Amino acid sequence: MSHHPPDATLPPEPTRWSVWVFLFKARCFQARRLVTNLLRPVKRYRRVESSSPLPVAGEWSSDLWRGGESPRERHLQLGKVQNLRVAARAFNGLEIPADATWSFWIHLGRTTAARGYSEGRELREGCLIPQIGGGLCQLSGAIYNAALEAGMEIIERHAHSNSSIGSLAKMGRDATIFWNYVDLRLRHTAPWRLEVELSEDQLHVRILSTEKHTCSEPAQASVSDSRPINACATCGLTSCHRSTPLDASLDTVDRTAVLVDAWWPEWDVFFQSGERTQRDLFLPLDGKRWGKASYSWDTALHASLRSFPRLALRRAWATRRLRNEGARRQQELLHWDERLAACYGRALKARHSHLVISQTLLPWLWQQGWLGGRTYDVLMTRLPLQVLQTRLDEAAQRHPESGTCADFRASPALVEAETTALSKARQWITPHAEIAKLAGTKASLIPWSMPQAPGGASAAPAQTARVVFPASTLCRKGAYVLREALRDLPVTLEPLGGVLEGADFWDGFDLAAPGSPAGWITRADIVVMPAYVEHCPRSLLHALAHGLPVIATPACGLGKRAGVTEVAAGDPAALRSALITLLSKSRVHGTDTTSGKMLTHTP
Repeated sequence: MSHHPPDATLPPEPTRWSVWVFLFKARCFQARRLVTNLLRPVKRYRRVESSSPLPVAGEWSSDLWRGGESPRERHLQLGKVQNLRVAARAFNGLEIPADATWSFWIHLGRTTAARGYSEGRELREGCLIPQIGGGLCQLSGAIYNAALEAGMEIIERHAHSNSSIGSLAKMGRDATIFWNYVDLRLRHTAPWRLEVELSEDQLHVRILSTEKHTCSEPAQASVSDSRPINACATCGLTSCHRSTPLDASLDTVDRTAVLVDAWWPEWDVFFQSGERTQRDLFLPLDGKRWGKASYSWDTALHASLRSFPRLALRRAWATRRLRNEGARRQQELLHWDERLAACYGRALKARHSHLVISQTLLPWLWQQGWLGGRTYDVLMTRLPLQVLQTRLDEAAQRHPESGTCADFRASPALVEAETTALSKARQWITPHAEIAKLAGTKASLIPWSMPQAPGGASAAPAQTARVVFPASTLCRKGAYVLREALRDLPVTLEPLGGVLEGADFWDGFDLAAPGSPAGWITRADIVVMPAYVEHCPRSLLHALAHGLPVIATPACGLGKRAGVTEVAAGDPAALRSALITLLSKSRVHGTDTTSGKMLTHTP
């Protein structure tokens, strides 16, 4: 057993007796504060999601991370950031009326593991010890300094017991807290709002108010102890009763959490690379175990699995009942995305310093505050909401007779949350060429997963070429553009989905008789998708794998590849020209639009 050599410049080694004395005194002070709060209660104010149009009266930022940490120190740093993340969710958006007292502990409550707090560092008896909820003095100090900048009244503030704890302590601008009697309390002559956010590497505190008084410098901290501080994680005092052996699992502390929803085969291919032993998979349901293809993620590509089957089943039941409800169903889907994101956020651990997130969950995770202090990549499954809704607006203006393009829009707050979160992401991971183009330098373009070409003989040639429209008859899928382009062309049309733009939409066209839903690919001569919006072009990929010619817009995300003729969305003339060109090469010739002569089968 080794002992630290005596050194007058270091704090004395804590004993079990000193710990018991400290705890006894703390319990007495906590009981006294509890009685005081009962006799002179301080009101707890509610968070308001929408920000009031108030100017910034005071703000303060500080770094989250320090470089050159040992694994044990890194473990506690991750815990501190997790504690700041959880506390920020409690404080961000608080609105306090004029002349009201605000209390740090009244609004935060006790920091326990059950409430999501982790082990951070706390200054106690001259040592930095591991403690659940440790590190929150960085937040109290930031709020205190923002309050000073705003000229607020400081009702209660306590300095650290050692001025060497940091630069703010040396300047007398620190504010420590300890449940529940070492508090920070503020008051202002005007209504004010508190905003607390974590970026990837900084803590940001803003106080918004219509009044800003002259900033008065606080009195210097009357702390005589400025000796160096022992940190339990690295001090090496094995004789100390707090000493614990090094945990071998801390050799690599940071982990990646993969937060996903619906399965795409491209994602499994993507996850075949990278260090799978450091990845934890979060998904609604283990699809391979329960035979659900929509959740059939390859769990062997990750070190651990966390699923939420009860929520997945409740979501399936709720959305199935609204299958044909349009806007109402979209609203319900967003509601369940929010709930799934909240479940994932609560299940994340402090060690999950990097995330890979399905796009549908991203805006909710951002709004709920789970992304602060973390880096993340996004699995892009659709256009950004802002771009998507702009495109739908344009389609609705071109086709005012359709109601399906304008039936639903996400809230401005959700659109703003996704836009901001995407701007902070490290990568947009996608096989969709158009989405990758929007991402610019953040793009990580991965290949589409091509299906195997089906076996079996093709259908016998028909008298007229068959054009397959592999989607429901919807404006956003290009149904109106296709109808105009096909008019008077001698082709048979086979739309594969429901007719949702009116039962008479295809009146006057030669529609194919219903056949086997799975056999459309053997009956097709040309596959056409003139979509304004198409995020997952599986049917087009099947057509390409079968060697069929495809006409698509850039919105389909196929990119430049053999077999694809690209036309601009909303351009029926360009689509008609491409159709005529391909019809002349198909196994059944179309009509020559110049002579009107009908051609026979190609030999």
